[in-house]
Amino acid sequence: MPNWSSQGEQQLDDEVLVKFTHALMGVYVWEWFLTIDFDWDVITRKKAFRWPIVFYFANRYLLLFALIGILISFDATTKINCQALFTFNQLAGNASLGLASINLSLRTLAIYGNSKILASILVLVILGHWTLILQGEILYFTGGCQIISTQNRVLVATFIYSMVLDLLVFLLTAYKLWFKRGKPGAMGESRLGRMLFGDGLVYFFIAFLSNCLATVFMLLNLNSVMNVIFNVPACIANTIVACRVVRRLSNFNYEQPEML
Repeated sequence: MPNWSSQGEQQLDDEVLVKFTHALMGVYVWEWFLTIDFDWDVITRKKAFRWPIVFYFANRYLLLFALIGILISFDATTKINCQALFTFNQLAGNASLGLASINLSLRTLAIYGNSKILASILVLVILGHWTLILQGEILYFTGGCQIISTQNRVLVATFIYSMVLDLLVFLLTAYKLWFKRGKPGAMGESRLGRMLFGDGLVYFFIAFLSNCLATVFMLLNLNSVMNVIFNVPACIANTIVACRVVRRLSNFNYEQPEML
């Protein structure tokens, strides 16, 4: 077993983190380019603009800017303010987790006919999530932009809260679409209902696994770098699947005949 607290191991882990993040940036930019046509259609009003799409754009582009900021911190050849840059990066990155959950929550709220009671409950739960996200500085650095310490409790609480919130939203969706099938007004047996349930299941599965992996490594507390090495993959996975869910629903063809 390596000595995770040794200087040599932490330098090695830091190199792995840099290369891993560059690779993940490539994955996210590839996904962004493949789906930029949807964004352009909304901007040019080829697709109807509805207010919930604001959260889709915020989710998608805040993470992109955070990844750009992270790469700047890794690759900069001149002196920069690491603490200020990473404060933005971690807030924007963690915000992508919160925005992914909001996108899924809005979809579930629509399934319930924009119920005011459910909306009030979800707003309170989401505000609790953002209270953790906006905690502020949770990473500390040396002059060379190397992580020297993290506030693990805040990070762990944020990711665990994300998992619980996503589970709540998925269960609400499953109840409405699956367990109430055959009842008046139920959508579970329609093509739209099956798509909504399937997308929600895929979203929850991917988001839960990625958030769980990040949480496990934070709880292990091997060293300051390993504590956060899977945070970026978790944010990217959450954002990609959440934005795909939004696009699939927006592109749904209501006129296509049902295939039961």
